Amino acid sequence: MSGLLGARTCSSPGEVSDLKSPLGTKLREPLTEARFQQLFGGAEQEQELLAEPRWSGLCRLWKRPARACSGPGLWRLLRARLPPLRWLLHYRWRAWLLGDVVAGVTVGIVHVPQGMAFALLTSVPPVFGLYTSFFPVLIYTLLGTGRHLSTGTFAILSLMTGSAVERLVPEPLAGNLSEIEREQLDAQRVGAAAALAFGSGALMLGMFVLQLGVLSTFLSEPVVKALTSGAALHVLVSQLPSLLGLPLPRQIGCFALFKTLAAVLTALPRSSPAELTISALSLALLIPVKELNVRFRDRLPTPIPGEIVMVLLASVLCFTSSLDTRYNVQIVGLLPGGFPQPLLPNLADLPRILDDSLPIALVTFAVSTSLASIYADKYSYTIDSNQELLAHGASNLISSLFSCFPNSATLATTSLLVDAGGNTQLAGLFSCIVVLSVMLWLGPFFYYLPKAVLACINISSMRQMFFQMQELPQLWRISRIDFAVWMVTWVAAVTLSVDMGLAIGVIFSMMTVVCRTQRVQCVALGLAEGTELYRPLKESHKLLQVPGLCILSYPTPLYFGTRRQFHHKLEWHLGLGRGKETPKMHGPPDAVAEPVRVVVLDCSGVTFADAAGAKEVVQLASRCQDAGIHFLLAQCNASVLGTLTQAGLLDRVTPEQLFVSVQDAAAHALERLELTGPKTCTVWV
Repeated sequence: MSGLLGARTCSSPGEVSDLKSPLGTKLREPLTEARFQQLFGGAEQEQELLAEPRWSGLCRLWKRPARACSGPGLWRLLRARLPPLRWLLHYRWRAWLLGDVVAGVTVGIVHVPQGMAFALLTSVPPVFGLYTSFFPVLIYTLLGTGRHLSTGTFAILSLMTGSAVERLVPEPLAGNLSEIEREQLDAQRVGAAAALAFGSGALMLGMFVLQLGVLSTFLSEPVVKALTSGAALHVLVSQLPSLLGLPLPRQIGCFALFKTLAAVLTALPRSSPAELTISALSLALLIPVKELNVRFRDRLPTPIPGEIVMVLLASVLCFTSSLDTRYNVQIVGLLPGGFPQPLLPNLADLPRILDDSLPIALVTFAVSTSLASIYADKYSYTIDSNQELLAHGASNLISSLFSCFPNSATLATTSLLVDAGGNTQLAGLFSCIVVLSVMLWLGPFFYYLPKAVLACINISSMRQMFFQMQELPQLWRISRIDFAVWMVTWVAAVTLSVDMGLAIGVIFSMMTVVCRTQRVQCVALGLAEGTELYRPLKESHKLLQVPGLCILSYPTPLYFGTRRQFHHKLEWHLGLGRGKETPKMHGPPDAVAEPVRVVVLDCSGVTFADAAGAKEVVQLASRCQDAGIHFLLAQCNASVLGTLTQAGLLDRVTPEQLFVSVQDAAAHALERLELTGPKTCTVWV
């Protein structure tokens, strides 16, 4: 490396080049991989590990549960699986308690109307939305790691669950059901929704056992935001019949959004003027209140509870004007008081609902983990993605025993909790107290609540998701590929369905990653004069290049998908292709191309290699040996080097040809080339 620093501009053929660096450094001994292992003991440790009997490793596996069953081990396990045992010890009661109380009560007040609204979106009676706003929140408070996360009913999951429930338990074509038939139909739909919660919870618990929290890394931000934005449009369109007072059946399957729009436009002359007036007045109140909460969030001590105010006003108006009897306005009706009776979902239905439970579980995990990560980064703490799988899995599975439908973290109430001053999961406990009071005592006050108001609450809660489209211009400037991922996911979610949009978005996102690895170029490197940095020769820097020496960097994983590209690129750079032509080196126009005598392959960008990629490197080393080219390998990580060794690399090269850095490999190459007579070139590119 230091010798290259001393390379000077093209000298005459008989002139001996000076190898002294302008900085006055001397050529140091190259540090090979073998020498590095000898100096620092890595090889001895590896041999000791390899020589260790296999039974000793099995003994350690048996001892680990034994240590966990001890007193300290059990305490560590409880602290890991019950986060309140950790954060309650450091809870700042004077600084945080008031904020948690105010935030919890505020979120609980919002949970009541939203829970009933999302229950209608799920095609179950409104009271089951209250159950889903109580039991899951209580369980997540005990198991979750997101300090600012608010769980409960979520519009997207309610929409997905409602579509599955409508398909599993369709409404009879005859219509005009009697009260008993309606109760039976509702009971069957509640059972189907609870079975979906049970199935999705069981899947998330299975993912927790397999430690699959790492899957959250594959759910990119464009996919999640496009999915929620597309689902918000589905929610808006699905609520149009309720806004207009049209008793239309819900459309399910692909293109359901367009089918619903066509049905609404066809039945528009039959809309109810009374319910249309209620919807218009409700939206006229809810949307400005939400805008005020956003614009003046720093000045307001607590956000204005527009939903609960609207619920009270509409209930009083409907009761005093008898809108339900005079104008046939659909109302919520009687909310049963008390707790639901624990009931195990019908396990015979699980095979039928597996196809629906999987996307629900993935959406729950994707939205909840992404939302928890956003606030964890903002407030400087960490979350455990595997513990989140346990929390949401247990939340869905246990709550399904109390007739709850699938639930997750919610965007609107999480933002509301943060704005109201929430600090820890303790806010969820106060939110549960508010919902519990409604379940036990205050339910009759919502008897005359018009269902059109609940539809307006559904639509207004999607406000943040609609505004995510404002980020598209900035996303276009930052990354065109992420923009394409966003658009493909959104179009798929809107035109097909939410679960299909999730699948297509994830697949397309992964395809872009694979395609980008295919487009990575193998670049030749040269030393920037006066530095120790190797830069691509195509960059506009003054670079030093040694004839006969080729330093190549391949900055992408080496696997079956890139092995062909790796093969062709290396052939071209080394002149090993057909005709053995030597590529034109970057340099002055009159420079004469010299065959490559030493090649240094920089593997710092190769994060992993599979069997096919490793065999390609071994074949390259063999071809270089046959062509008289000295092959050097630099900066391989331990995983890649282990794969190459298993593929037989050491049968083609010696450990002295493996280097810990490109600089050491280049220094060894200069010694190999005996660079005291050959000339060096300063290349301006």
